[in-house]
Amino acid sequence: MISGMKKRVTIIGGGLAGCEAAWQCAVRGIPVDVYEMRPLRENAIHRSADLAEIVCSNSFKSIELGSAHGLLKAEMNELGSMILACAFEARVPAGAALAVDRKTFSRAVTARLEQHPLIEVHREEITEIPKEGPVVVAAGPLCSEALAQSIAEFSGEENLAFYDAISPIIDGESINWDLAFSASRYGKGDGSDYVNCPLSQEEYEAFIDALLSAQLAEIHEFDRELLFEGCLPVEEMAARGRDTLRYGPMRPVGLKDPRTGHRPWAVVQLRQDDLAASHWSMVGFQNRLKWGEQKRVFRMIPGLENASFIKLGVMHRNTYLNAPRMLLETFQSTSREDLFFAGQISGVEGYTESTASGMIAGMAMAAQLKGLDAPLFPAVSALGALQRYIAHSADKNYQPTNISFGLIPPIENLRKPKKERKRLLSLRAIEAIRAYVLECPLLMGPPD
Repeated sequence: MISGMKKRVTIIGGGLAGCEAAWQCAVRGIPVDVYEMRPLRENAIHRSADLAEIVCSNSFKSIELGSAHGLLKAEMNELGSMILACAFEARVPAGAALAVDRKTFSRAVTARLEQHPLIEVHREEITEIPKEGPVVVAAGPLCSEALAQSIAEFSGEENLAFYDAISPIIDGESINWDLAFSASRYGKGDGSDYVNCPLSQEEYEAFIDALLSAQLAEIHEFDRELLFEGCLPVEEMAARGRDTLRYGPMRPVGLKDPRTGHRPWAVVQLRQDDLAASHWSMVGFQNRLKWGEQKRVFRMIPGLENASFIKLGVMHRNTYLNAPRMLLETFQSTSREDLFFAGQISGVEGYTESTASGMIAGMAMAAQLKGLDAPLFPAVSALGALQRYIAHSADKNYQPTNISFGLIPPIENLRKPKKERKRLLSLRAIEAIRAYVLECPLLMGPPD
């Protein structure tokens, strides 16, 4: 515990990470002030005043233990993640993925925080890092220019930004069901959780030609080198090779076109975006095309020739720290012990990973204020792997990462098929987390 530190935590940002951090503090008896600038100040992407509004996709990715994303969720569920609890409440069909109705989800999170007696939500912009703590900066990828400048001054880094992109959303009533069909790859989930628009080889080649020749939207101060590899625009992927999309977001594996009984040459998948199944997002189709070009090119996809777009794809600035230079495994600043960072600004990527960073930062802050050791999760767990990645990766050309089994130490001398190896890695991780909970004072028993 830091001598003389006040015990009311300031959390800047009401996104996934900030809300999870607030919850983890509050359930351990630590009062919290959450500051969210919306709706007082809007940005180019968010549309509502609700907390934890998600914009790039409505999917938190897989919940299967055979995937690293599923393992991370399982560990977080073991530890009482509020964000994941709300996500499961707002779940919509998406095969083996945890996809949500955006409005239902964000409203559930908002209600949880506003109803907790130790959490006070302030609709107010914070333009600089408070000089005194305890503080968690979880401002998200679209923090205000003033706060971004304050973070830059604190970190000493000149460049904190890369560019990210989001996919279009389509009105379900405009889909041509004579061509599109419902199915999940290999029958996962309910077997028909996605809408699939199949392309023949000729249709695929024509689509690639149109995509590569389409006009791009202008982005001020844009630099190709700032594109994040984990969320490349679809036209950027196409430029890397004509088959890149066919082996990426347009891969047809595990699907059969009911009209032909055969696997299509390529396929565009649409994922349910709301509980009413009226809105469908184009999976993996983040882009930076001009809006008119998006309509022209994407209407070349069979089944979308008359598509009505609820929302078109856009590029946006994303801000993050060079985490290995700036943060400890607890997401605590290396130079200021009462300051933590969480969310994408802390150097992680993805909804679940951002939420996990908020969980870790919130728990670490609570531990600090209670005079306890902050949780350092086992290296064999997904949470532990994420902690070690942000603190100990090479700092040269650092990029945020999604969780992957590649970050987790392998089981030595294990000769099993890949699927079985992943399952055993997950079982080992869950067992390690459960054992760690029994020996970590902050985690033992129910929170205060």
